[in-house]
Amino acid sequence: MSRLGKKPIKLPQGVSAVFSPDGSVAIEGPKGRLAWVLPPMIRVQVKEREGELLVGRSDDSRRARAMHGLTRTLLSNMVSGVSSGFKRELEIHGVGFRAAVREKVLNLSLGFSRPILFPVPEGIQVTVVDNTKLTIEGIDNQLVGQCAADIRRYYPPEPFKGKGIRLKGEQIRRKEGKTVQ
Repeated sequence: MSRLGKKPIKLPQGVSAVFSPDGSVAIEGPKGRLAWVLPPMIRVQVKEREGELLVGRSDDSRRARAMHGLTRTLLSNMVSGVSSGFKRELEIHGVGFRAAVREKVLNLSLGFSRPILFPVPEGIQVTVVDNTKLTIEGIDNQLVGQCAADIRRYYPPEPFKGKGIRLKGEQIRRKEGKTVQ
């Protein structure tokens, strides 16, 4: 059995799991509601008294073993998301590079001839501090990470001057430029 898949998922106070007959599970909490369709070979049990979810599988096929740990991790992320949420922080480095949020559109000025307008997905909240620090928050871990990756992709950090959009605390390996002999 999967070591990770065997671990129970603790449901915090105020978080509940609802199962439907079609094989989907919905996790509801104070921050919102997330739903996911379980793979057919995976089953989830709820221990009401302990407030835990247990993930199991129907057989020991390779696919079932792979989906066992994945399902447990996705359910755990759903529980964490609806209880506390997820956050990614980005930094913009470069002279004249800045960002601003107006309604549900992120306006990035990254030295191109025109500003980049990034529509913020539903369920994601983007805040900008000091024109160079972005905070992306939401309850869906995958959506928050994908949104941060999409924004970073507009101008990834380059190794010579270090300009670009990077994750907070990310170290960029700098290269030495050409030298004249």
